[in-house]
Amino acid sequence: MVRDALIGAVPPETIRDWCYAATAFAVALVTFFFYPYVEAFSGSVMMLLHAAGLALFALAGTEKAIDHKIHPFMAVLVGAVILIVIRRLGISATLAAIAGGVCCFVLRVVAGYSHWNLPRIANP
Repeated sequence: MVRDALIGAVPPETIRDWCYAATAFAVALVTFFFYPYVEAFSGSVMMLLHAAGLALFALAGTEKAIDHKIHPFMAVLVGAVILIVIRRLGISATLAAIAGGVCCFVLRVVAGYSHWNLPRIANP
C-alpha cells in the first residue's frame, strides 16, 4: 500500500479489489483451524514458501513500478534485475517474469541453505 501511494497508484489495489482481503482472511482461517498441521511444516518447507512469496512480491512490485513509469534502477530487487534486462531485450513480459521469479526464488533458497546473513553490528 505504501509503494502504491508513493508511485501515485491511489487508492491502492489492495483497497480497490476485494480479492486481496478475501485471500488474507481465507489463509488466516485455514491456518487457524489447521494450525497443528501448519506448525508441523519443517523449516525447509517454510523457507521454500517464503522464497516463493518473496519472488512474487519482488516481481509484482517491479511490474507495477514499470507500469507507472518509475525508472528501472529504482524498481529493481534481486530477481527483478533479470526481469528488467529481459524486457529491455524485447523478450516477452511473461518470460521475463518467469525468469526473474526463478532467479529470485533460487537465490533465496541458496541463501537459506547456505545461512547467508547480513553483517551484524557487534554489541559493545
